[in-house]
Amino acid sequence: MVTANYLVIGSGVAGLTFSVKIAEKFPERNVIIVTKANEDESNTKYAQGGVAIVLDKENDSFKKHIKDTLIAGDGLCKEDVVKMVIKEGPERLEELLLWGANFDVDSSGEFDLGKEGGHSEYRVVHHKDITGYEIERALLMRAHQLPNISILPHHFALDLITNHHIEGADPDELKCYGAYVFNQKTGEISTIKANSTLLAAGGIGCVYGHTTNPVIATGDGVAMAYRAKARIKDMEFVQFHPTALYEAKGGESSFLISEAVRGFGAHLRNAEGERFMLNYDERAELASRDIVSQSIDNELKKSGASHVFLDCTHLDIEAFIKHFPNIYQKCLDNHIDIKSDWIPVVPASHYLCGGIKVSKKGKTTIDNLFACGECSRTGLHGANRLASNSLLEALVYAHNIFKHHVKHEYETADVAIPDWNDEGTTITKEHVLIQHNLKELQALMRDYVGIVRSNKRLYRAKRRLELIHEEVEAFYKESKITTSLCELRNMVNVAHLIVNQSLERKENKGGYFNVDNVKK
Repeated sequence: MVTANYLVIGSGVAGLTFSVKIAEKFPERNVIIVTKANEDESNTKYAQGGVAIVLDKENDSFKKHIKDTLIAGDGLCKEDVVKMVIKEGPERLEELLLWGANFDVDSSGEFDLGKEGGHSEYRVVHHKDITGYEIERALLMRAHQLPNISILPHHFALDLITNHHIEGADPDELKCYGAYVFNQKTGEISTIKANSTLLAAGGIGCVYGHTTNPVIATGDGVAMAYRAKARIKDMEFVQFHPTALYEAKGGESSFLISEAVRGFGAHLRNAEGERFMLNYDERAELASRDIVSQSIDNELKKSGASHVFLDCTHLDIEAFIKHFPNIYQKCLDNHIDIKSDWIPVVPASHYLCGGIKVSKKGKTTIDNLFACGECSRTGLHGANRLASNSLLEALVYAHNIFKHHVKHEYETADVAIPDWNDEGTTITKEHVLIQHNLKELQALMRDYVGIVRSNKRLYRAKRRLELIHEEVEAFYKESKITTSLCELRNMVNVAHLIVNQSLERKENKGGYFNVDNVKK
């Protein structure tokens, strides 16, 4: 048994921001961060665009940013949350600068603000096209300077410890006591008892296979919270990024061509070379992601093509290379010279707008359990996230959770927590079963629960998911723990939530589009 004042699951911007703040405030208390890959491997690391913050008071305003967010969210944002998050932006940026994060500036020394789809003004603070990587670097550097923070890489959180695990406890009382954690290098499973637990475990992109997310984004936080009986909401709102690099050879993880490239002036063209977005929205390429993704999907279905194109040939190439060096190099590596070639692109699973329901203080519906970042559902995004609002949300909610912990002491009851019980299980030699079920699950989600859905496809997905669930649960009960098996189990849980909550929605909103909800 390991004990912690604060257990943080995930090492992206959400988990690290809270950890640094609480460790600085209470040097006598310990913080344990568990992360299933390297400490810097998270969705944060791959965030290209930046952080949307109102800084240009002459041309921009909080009111404009709030309006843009509400429009993107298609009537389902919580307006009080939107106002709170956006108005806190400049303060949270100041903290990042104090921690050593660097952002691009122009020749006058002012922030070089970018503009992305759905934004009415230039307000995206960025570090070239690797903003998330830079923020992650600064936060990790600060975390390593604090002796009361322990980071455990290659440690996979299996399940939250709740009353369900404790003999004699009231099973109807929802309280978290920490988590069971699997050391992937030694195979040991330890019990971490914590006064307060924060889920900051990132997104769910790998449920769809073709995703802009890293391979670790398997919905672990959402699945653990769901099994612990936390409230999960708005899972039908999966955002597909319109422009992931299309690679004919395929591959699970797709390289993201940042929204900022369209903000920079790139045009989308179909197989015939037509600039088609003008037919769908007056904002053309700068329409919000749901509209651009659905438009591309429609073009592909009409033509039967496998991808559309992003045309940058008319842009200032030197300026492009300065702003997007990573994207430029990736294209060259794929034999695409943007000076003369169009970039083949296709939508890919990108971001979950729903997740674990939390209050403004980051509290879940389980006592002593908090959630932050992409695995949480705050109400900021509504039916569709406005570009570059996600890093801002993580920073603000991590700060809110910190402020709440300063005012409130959290202690777990002195209860006997049993060790992980794997009696009767054996080491599996049937990894092919895991891989087969994983590929079937991902194909099912892409084909039946993608950008455009129908009731027929959703019910078919539901029936097939039930069979996959039965097989995976039976396999889980008889096998020794492996990361791939647990990730598959989590993805099945997440897929179930997406399908069921999709069927419950009877009106198309934002990123959710069901052909059977269209009024005839």
